[in-house]
Amino acid sequence: MGETDDKIVNAARQTVILRPPNQTLSTFGSTNLYYYLLSQPVYTEPGQEGKETVIREGRVITEKPRIVTPYYLTRLDGFSGDAKRYFDLLARLHGRDSPGLLYAYKNEPKELNIVSDDWKVVAERLNADIERRGDTLSAIIKGEDELWDVSLLKFIYEVTRNSVGGNVEQLGARGLLNMDASGLPMDARLHIEEMFNQVAAGDLEPHELKNELDRWNIFDQYQDRFLTLFKRK
Repeated sequence: MGETDDKIVNAARQTVILRPPNQTLSTFGSTNLYYYLLSQPVYTEPGQEGKETVIREGRVITEKPRIVTPYYLTRLDGFSGDAKRYFDLLARLHGRDSPGLLYAYKNEPKELNIVSDDWKVVAERLNADIERRGDTLSAIIKGEDELWDVSLLKFIYEVTRNSVGGNVEQLGARGLLNMDASGLPMDARLHIEEMFNQVAAGDLEPHELKNELDRWNIFDQYQDRFLTLFKRK
C-alpha cells in the first residue's frame, strides 16, 4: 500500500464509535442519523494533547434500502472500471439475478466547533445530553481530524452491517426478495410502480424512470405504458 492508503487504514483503525444509535436502519423508509464526531485538532503539538477537541456535527440520511442484483449494479453510472469488474465477478459467483441490498447515503454537515476540553469530557457531556433527550438516533464518534470523513464512513459501515440482517429478514417476510420470471425482485416492481406514479404527478423526470427500466433491461415490458405518459400531457 502507498502512504495515503496507510493513512486511510490507520484512520479507520483509530475510529471508535463511542455511542452507536439505539435503532438500526429502517427497512421500509429513510433513516435520519445525527452524529457528533470528536477529534483532536490536526495542529496539536506533542505534549499538548487533550487541551482541545474538534466537534463536527451533522446528519447522515439513509434512503430506504433497495433490493438489487449484480446485473443491475453493472448498469449503474458513476462507478469506475474496477468497480464494474467487481460487479461482473459477483454476477459470475452468485448469479446475475441474485438479490442483495443497496443502501444510499447523504451526509449533511451542520456545525464545527473547537472547545477547550479533552474529548472524553466532551463525550460524557454529549452522552448525558442525548440520554436526557431520549434520542435513539444520535451517535458519538471518536475519529481522526485530518481524515474525519474516513471515520464517518466507518461509522456508516458499522451501522449498515448491524442493520442488514434485520432488513433482509423483514423484506423476506413480505415476499419482496422473491424474483419473477424476468429476474426482477418484487421490491423492484413496486419501486417502478412508485416511479410511474411520481412521473404522472410531475414529481419525477421521465428520463429517471427510463434509466431505471433500462438498468433492469425491462423497458420493452413497459414501453407502451411509458409512452402513454406523454400522451396525457
